[in-house]
This record gives sequence, structure tokens and C-alpha cells, in this order.
Amino acid sequence: MADNSGVKVTMYRWAGSWGPFQIKVPCGECALTQDVIQDALVNELEGIPVELEIREWLSEWWRPLLRGGWHAPIVMVEGKVISQGRALNRGLLTQAVIEHHALNTPVEGNHLFGKESCPHCKRGKKYLEDAGIDYSYHNVVRDPRALYEMLARVKPFIAAKTPITVPQIWIDGDYVGGADQLGEIVRQKVEPNTERGQCSLSPGRSSARKVED
Repeated sequence: MADNSGVKVTMYRWAGSWGPFQIKVPCGECALTQDVIQDALVNELEGIPVELEIREWLSEWWRPLLRGGWHAPIVMVEGKVISQGRALNRGLLTQAVIEHHALNTPVEGNHLFGKESCPHCKRGKKYLEDAGIDYSYHNVVRDPRALYEMLARVKPFIAAKTPITVPQIWIDGDYVGGADQLGEIVRQKVEPNTERGQCSLSPGRSSARKVED
């Protein structure tokens, strides 16, 4: 089921008080981590709804401790610790947020995730173009966001030890697979849907099924 709320990101900074104890020395890595988070939200994570909460570690030390976090700065995404004790690596934040968002929002439209040097990606593009299907192309080598989204969206459809290759293709929001699977679809009669500027391929198409755990 899709979750329309924002991805919850929580940071515990070196601050606060507990009984007679009070933190008075500022934490440079905490300030840097907060700056990294806020910058990532307007760049790599632009367009993804995120609920950011900054909390004082000493005042609530037991909360992150229950999740394995004990050394500020502590950064958590949806309750899972992704970084602690050092300035945040923004790649960890970007990956964690995109993965959660991808798993909780449906795909819309037509998409091909691939790379420029991949002959099967070029074949997939040609199939789409020859069939007159408009699509969005995502280069997973140049765009980390595209890579993280592709990995998160593909994993539910394949076995745990199956390697993920490119291209990975969605048509009308439905997972197709690679170029071979797409070729089987587009060789059928395709009726253009001019209202949406894309082709509706749902009728007569074999649907992908998620691998049961």
C-alpha cells in the first residue's frame, strides 16, 4: 500500500540535558551533518516528501539507543540508524530515503533504467521508439538517484540472489523486466492512447509477479 506521508528523517545532535548533566560544548560534526541533510533535501532528494526532525541527544538518549544509536550525531531514516559518531555521508542518506520512497509509491508512466554502454538498453530503447511509446530514460551510472530507485523497485520482483542488470523497464506503471520481455510485448498489436501521449499495453500482456518470500 502506498504511503503518502513524507519519509521520516531524524537527527540527534550533541546537545540537551539529563538530570544535573548538560551539554555545553558545541559539536562541529553535528552542525555539518545538519547542513548536509538540509542541502541534500533540496538537491539529490528534491521532490521527495521528507519529514525532518532535529532532536537533542542527551535529553532523549534512550530513544536512539533502542535502535542501536548511541554516539551523536545520529541520523535515522524511518527509525533505522544509517549514520552515527561522524559527519554524515550524504550518499547514505540519499540511498535510504530514495529506497523507502520507491517502495511506498507506485510507478507511473513508461520508464527505462539503463546505461549508455549497454547493448540491451539500446535494443530496449529501439523497441519503445519503433512502437511509438514515449518513455523516460534514466542513466543509472550518471545519476545515483536513478540507480537507488531502480534497485529498490526491482528487488521485490526477483529472487534474493538474482543479480540486477540493465535495462529495467516499466510500461504504464507495470514492471516488464528487460529488453527481451519488452520485445515480446511490443511485437503484439499496440493501440496508441493519444490522450496520455503513450501506448496502453495492458491488454494481452503477461504481467510480472512478485516473488513470494
